[in-house]
Amino acid sequence: MKDETVLYRKYRPKNFKEVLGQEHIVEALEGAIRLGRISHAYLFSGPRGTGKTSVARILAKALDTSETDLYEIDAASNRGIDDIRLLREGVAAVPFESARKVYIIDEVHMLTKEAFNALLKTLEEPPQHAVFILATTELEKVPETVVSRCQVFAFKKPSQRILKEVAERISKKEGFTIEPPAAELVALLADGSYRDAQGILQKAMGLSADMKITLSEVERITGSPKGALVNSFIEALLQRDAAAGLLALQKAVLQNIDMKIFAKLLLAKLRFIILLRNAPALASAIKEEVSDEDFSFLKGLAASKEARINSALLLEFLDAFNLIGYAALPHLPLELSVIKLCGMEK
Repeated sequence: MKDETVLYRKYRPKNFKEVLGQEHIVEALEGAIRLGRISHAYLFSGPRGTGKTSVARILAKALDTSETDLYEIDAASNRGIDDIRLLREGVAAVPFESARKVYIIDEVHMLTKEAFNALLKTLEEPPQHAVFILATTELEKVPETVVSRCQVFAFKKPSQRILKEVAERISKKEGFTIEPPAAELVALLADGSYRDAQGILQKAMGLSADMKITLSEVERITGSPKGALVNSFIEALLQRDAAAGLLALQKAVLQNIDMKIFAKLLLAKLRFIILLRNAPALASAIKEEVSDEDFSFLKGLAASKEARINSALLLEFLDAFNLIGYAALPHLPLELSVIKLCGMEK
């Protein structure tokens, strides 16, 4: 594996059956193809790394469009009116060897106002042989006049369960084994992106000398804090020991740990504690997602009547998480939450 894009390209879905987490879209597109009700324009919107471009290519293939009649345009670098004028001139020509020409325009929201106006004219009176598939991560930036002339499909982020299964399946196919907690951390840090999950996995495989991907290896290559450090932070909160909580955060800073990752892991553990306390039936599912050591720690806190883990505390750290990206010092929102929750403000 020579670069981080290899896994993403290798395991990109090649047909509708391989598309995960977008069943509502696959069902609609397969039904339209089966009934011969093909639209002249589609608009795929959703977060990055959720498979919009992959599904666009699969749709083109399902329409029996050859590579010769498939055109992919990156609107981020071809965003001007002259680029769209060239496209319009090409659209008018008949396909080389297919019944339809398919144009995939990625990051379509990056087009200029003038370019959108030129594209709109084509969408209003498209040739019979042309199908447009527009993709965007920012639907609100696409003019309503363009949106209204497309069939819009909203791609959703895959669940952590799906991303964990993807990490485990790819690891197995590549000849690696991956610890369940390691796969869970990959899924958590990928934040709903297949591409990011595969990128993290790529790095972990490059680090693993024995073909076994461990939790500590994933922590190391992602800059994630050790589970024990997050646990010590939680214990400080329970004991209302602001000094210990601030010390745990300082250790994270000195280890150059990404505060967003620290907060994300913290929120996940606090959530698990609340779920274990209020829905004990979920214990077996949660046990699959964390290490044995972490599960014992979380279960103990959930069973403790003195533990102060509640929805108010979780909401406090959700607010802190959202502020991290805006703070001059990324650890400051977490520090302020510790001081507030421990009642130590002077």
